[in-house]
Amino acid sequence: MKTFVNVEDIGDLKAAVKEALEVKANRFGYKSLGENKTLLMVFFNSSLRTRLSTQKAAMNLGMNVIVLDVNQGAWKLETERGVIMDSDKSEHLLEAIPVMGSYCDVIGVRSFARFENKKDDYEEKILQQFIQYSGKPVFAMETATVHPLQAFADLITIEEFKKVERPKVVLTWAPHPKALPQAVPNSFAQWMDATDYDFVITHPKGYELDPKFAGNARIEYDQDKALEGADFVYAKNWSAYTDPNYGQILCKDMSWTVTTEKMALTNNAFFMHCLPVRRNMIVSDDVIESAQSIVIPEAANREISAQVVLKRILEQL
Repeated sequence: MKTFVNVEDIGDLKAAVKEALEVKANRFGYKSLGENKTLLMVFFNSSLRTRLSTQKAAMNLGMNVIVLDVNQGAWKLETERGVIMDSDKSEHLLEAIPVMGSYCDVIGVRSFARFENKKDDYEEKILQQFIQYSGKPVFAMETATVHPLQAFADLITIEEFKKVERPKVVLTWAPHPKALPQAVPNSFAQWMDATDYDFVITHPKGYELDPKFAGNARIEYDQDKALEGADFVYAKNWSAYTDPNYGQILCKDMSWTVTTEKMALTNNAFFMHCLPVRRNMIVSDDVIESAQSIVIPEAANREISAQVVLKRILEQL
């Protein structure tokens, strides 16, 4: 595996989950793979779970780890071609990326959507430059459009907690005070669509995801109807994808908050969220603190998803 961006990169999902559970049971069993190998984690945006879990996963595999916070510990980087660099940006990615590649064996990149230009965001210009110019395997630690490490961890978590072979999984939009990217819901939808789960997406009209990520998911605009009989409820906010409202907040309808009353419509569903979560906007206190909330095991599995990805990359070096 040279890149990890989309669900296709992981191959057979059942095999990937099986491998994840084996890794989880023996986290240090593959430590020789990373001996004398270096992971460079490049952050254009802030992080808590991704940074800690991916670094821990690399350490489990015996790797050295370098963390670069571009906005705090490096020159300001120009990302566009053809510009006259007479502003506050001192270095271009086209020089910085191959330099970074010379110091490591594997690169993880985190770079969010800017909401300035939908085409630029969805072409993943920053990530693609790393893939093209670094000369090293590259994996996404959340980008403008995807967060595959999170989606893989979500899949592992559902497989661990499911009580029926084909659970009903509902991805529900929920209100938020800021405009958030579609990366997490895009990847969750993409990965769930690749399973045989009964998968439903519910959101107000105007919040439709890119069809290439939503895939064959059933779309339901009535949240209560969508939640009926659900085994897992995954709450997440995202801003509008469709033009001319790309990156905008269309509403903050608090009736979409996941509450005890909403969860009562489900089949005693487990509650999931990628974190960080805005309490009493996305989800009420009583739901996220309930016995059915699995947000902490879900977050813990971020270490496992990252370790499987790094393991597979190291096995091919």
